Amino acid sequence: MNPDTPVPLCVDLDGTLLLSDSLLESLCQLLKKSPWVIFLAPVWLLRGRANLKRQIARRVELDVGQWPLNAEVLDFVQAAKTQGRKVVLATAADSRIAAAIQERLNLFDEIISSDGATNLSGKTKAAALEQRFGAKKFDYIGNSASDLPVWQAAHSGCVAGNEDGLVARVKKSTPVERVFAPPRVSVMAWARALRIHQWSKNLLLLIPVMSAHQWTDPLRLWPVIFGMAAFSLCASSVYVLNDLLDLEADRHHHSKRHRPFASGKIPLATGLTMAPALLFLAAVVACCLGWKFAAVFGAYYVTTLLYSLRLKQIALLDVLALAGLYCVRILAGGVAADVPVTDWLIMFSLFVFLSLAFVKRFTEINVLQQAGDNQLRGRGYMGSDAELISTMGIGSGYLSVLVLAMYINNPLVTSLYRRPQELWLACPLLLYWISRVWLLAHRGSMHDDPILFALSDRLSWVVVLLLAIIGFAAGPR
Repeated sequence: MNPDTPVPLCVDLDGTLLLSDSLLESLCQLLKKSPWVIFLAPVWLLRGRANLKRQIARRVELDVGQWPLNAEVLDFVQAAKTQGRKVVLATAADSRIAAAIQERLNLFDEIISSDGATNLSGKTKAAALEQRFGAKKFDYIGNSASDLPVWQAAHSGCVAGNEDGLVARVKKSTPVERVFAPPRVSVMAWARALRIHQWSKNLLLLIPVMSAHQWTDPLRLWPVIFGMAAFSLCASSVYVLNDLLDLEADRHHHSKRHRPFASGKIPLATGLTMAPALLFLAAVVACCLGWKFAAVFGAYYVTTLLYSLRLKQIALLDVLALAGLYCVRILAGGVAADVPVTDWLIMFSLFVFLSLAFVKRFTEINVLQQAGDNQLRGRGYMGSDAELISTMGIGSGYLSVLVLAMYINNPLVTSLYRRPQELWLACPLLLYWISRVWLLAHRGSMHDDPILFALSDRLSWVVVLLLAIIGFAAGPR
């Protein structure tokens, strides 16, 4: 090599150029496509990590064009390319993924990657680069302690991140030209990943004890509060898993692409650890509340899992599943408080939440149409379905008011209220609120999640307050 020729710049992919991990990206998509394949992973791994990567890469079609990139590293590499330096992608990722990245960026002069037999990582990568360019004849950008042998063989290095004092360890053997600061994970990013704001939905567990007028009994109230904690932890576990399985669809969504896992703000490996840990904590709390509550809790988790893996992709079944999950929360509240949940409450809740589930899908379709697209990714709907979705949703909402009217005429009401005729005032209030929700949805002013809209909408709180006043006016016994 001519001494005046700049040494090649070799760039790692996972965690360096990419704010993600290509193997985990592939694994998440494979789990969504064929969950049973996870049982084959140990068999593939017996023949080495390179074989595992190749087997997974063969079974998925990855949309690498949406994978989050480290903008600082990309700018640095592009600048080196402009200066006439040879730029090499040196990655332990499978060659299929490396080729797809090159097709997206059209940046690299050469690619060195795992090939299904050899895992290009650590000492193996160092040996390959030394054989190709010579010892101390290349620069290297990486992010992991497994890359230390590569930096030791390099002329100089750059470090993406500083995990476990990595920069200091690299400097012991190789000059460090630049350190790329890792993305800072804010408290808000963690809150969004866990969907803490969604925990408010578990207030539904309070409905049975409140409708039975026993909210002042601590022996009934405290189990419900612990039940809410179990459902909240479980919900966060499911949301994390859902985000991992929905990476591709989320990255094509106008707002979901900013979610912590889809945007690369939180590593996928963290999510794959968080999901089972949160579920374990939730299960422990649920079991402490007795086997009946644990059974309802288990049914809730299995249904949410089925929803995440398959049901949400099937038109109409998805909204029925969503409505059912809200009703399961109410049943769980009744079991925790040892309060019977009436058929009237279940029927009313089912129609209300079915209407709100239709609002959710209608809003997504509405945004889709505004963007000029006709296919809702990851769902079973098209833009032309909007009118039908609207009709079914409005009808479901009005049916819930009909159920309430029939309940008011039921003899059961007289055992709970001294003046049940006052409850009739609740019917026009609910008709107004449901009609307004759908009016806002048609105007494009509805939040992606109508439940969260209701919790943040002042007028909705006014309706709740008026309903509470009506309930007290009816003279609860």
